[in-house]
Amino acid sequence: MTGGQRVAGHFGEWMQGRLGPAGPVVLITMPAPGLGVLAWHRPGAGLALHGAGISPARARDFLARLGLSLRGRVVMRARVAPGLGTGVSTASLVALARLADWDGPAGVLARACVGAEGASDPLMFAAPERLLWASREGRIVAALPALPRHEVLGGFWGGPVRTRAADQAFPDISDLVARWHGTRDLAGFAALASESAARSLALRGPLGDPVAGLAARLGALGWMRAHTGAARGLIFAPGTVPPGAEAALRAAGLRGLIRFRGGMG
Repeated sequence: MTGGQRVAGHFGEWMQGRLGPAGPVVLITMPAPGLGVLAWHRPGAGLALHGAGISPARARDFLARLGLSLRGRVVMRARVAPGLGTGVSTASLVALARLADWDGPAGVLARACVGAEGASDPLMFAAPERLLWASREGRIVAALPALPRHEVLGGFWGGPVRTRAADQAFPDISDLVARWHGTRDLAGFAALASESAARSLALRGPLGDPVAGLAARLGALGWMRAHTGAARGLIFAPGTVPPGAEAALRAAGLRGLIRFRGGMG
């Protein structure tokens, strides 16, 4: 195989919801460099894809939107299965474009992803967590402040849930977005993430989600979720995850535990 590409994924969102009662669905993603997709290409006749969850017809349509084509065998490997809230679908399309030698603007690539699937995570941008992103439109709504350094301990609770472009049943978070712009400390960002997750849980379920209770028990600054998907996490200041936290998450039913750091402050 030649032309290997790695596209980092994300672990749910800091926030997701409607920007006003009738506004677009917007989100602030939570990058997770250890997740994502690895992809390789072997030139040949036709187009065959393995492990991508993308049909050859959809791949050709997506590439055509970018003025590209690709022939041969493509193999993709994701750290976790699609539908868990880690951006596997978007990462796979971005990797496919890069295998076909795409080097154009990230915004054009994002719109092609939306055209192919109806929605997109902002994984094609260098600092996606600093974008208020309209996921069904593939556009940047606003630039956001840099996040302080943080540590996330999480896992997956519940089954896969595929994103549906027509799904608009999200809570209004316009007030949270306004507060996000003026926040600078990790406790403030974590509190806003918790409120967004709680609003989504109240509107969309599922019942019995244990993560808010875990955050309180383990002294986390806040908690987050994939607003469509199974990813759940606790937000800590770096180095403050208490002993036994992993065991507590497993006992609560979380699987596939992950721990990572982010932020620039």
